[in-house]
Amino acid sequence: MISVVVISKDEPDLDETLAAVEAQAAELAQACELIVVDASEGRLEWVRRRHPAVRWLDYGPPPGVRVSIPHQRNHGVRAAAGEVIVFIDAGCRPTGDWLARMVAAIADHGEEVAAGLAVAPEQTHTHYQLEVERVRGSQYLEEAPTLNLAFTRAAFDALGGFDEGFEYGSDIDFSWRLIDHGYRIRSVPEAVVEHDWGSARRQLRRAYLYGRARARLYKKHTKRRSRIWRDDPVVLVYPAFLLGLPLTAVYPLYPLLLLIPAWRARRYGVAGVLADHLAYGAGVLSALVAR
Repeated sequence: MISVVVISKDEPDLDETLAAVEAQAAELAQACELIVVDASEGRLEWVRRRHPAVRWLDYGPPPGVRVSIPHQRNHGVRAAAGEVIVFIDAGCRPTGDWLARMVAAIADHGEEVAAGLAVAPEQTHTHYQLEVERVRGSQYLEEAPTLNLAFTRAAFDALGGFDEGFEYGSDIDFSWRLIDHGYRIRSVPEAVVEHDWGSARRQLRRAYLYGRARARLYKKHTKRRSRIWRDDPVVLVYPAFLLGLPLTAVYPLYPLLLLIPAWRARRYGVAGVLADHLAYGAGVLSALVAR
């Protein structure tokens, strides 16, 4: 049994996602169920009615919880009947034989965890292209988001599920804990979903929240701190740059330090990369101050 789990809150594009996944599930040799864990409080009832075969779980977050993403993920997996769990985000559109490739990585090739590729509907040289190249160029990944992820129930149970102490970043925490437990995340770049990353303003907010989450991640995963300079320098470089901005009053050329990362990002959209990383750095600083 394969269980495809989608978490949702007020995302009308879920309708399109479910239609595409249902079509792919019908082509699988294995039995497949589709589960939605929805925190929309009935506002997506029209989507529910359009997909009667989907198991729809209305979800209410625990008291005091603002963002229930990891809670919904855990709830969906624990309600699922499958031994293989596949995650896709509401609003994502699977292409080609996405589901068959994700399932095959585990069911046919003996992997415990597999991560596919997420691209923009019309892929251009944006800062997300760097992530695309990373996934395509790696056999195994150090981390993976849940918008295109598959894993065995045994792997999920070994970790005890997603850490519900996170608002954002629980997927990366899940990845890191998988690796710490000896699992490997197999890259499946042929399993592609399209995802609209939204407006520039939405992306800046996302980068800020991810920066806050990254600081929280390193607070928990203390053994990884010694490798930040090598593995994750953005976490240090951009917060340090922002802290140094007052130096501009004495050294007017200080902001020109951004020309270094701008040159390195020239293939991926300089403005987008710099804005994204500065917002990310602001998020890191915000989390550190909040401590």
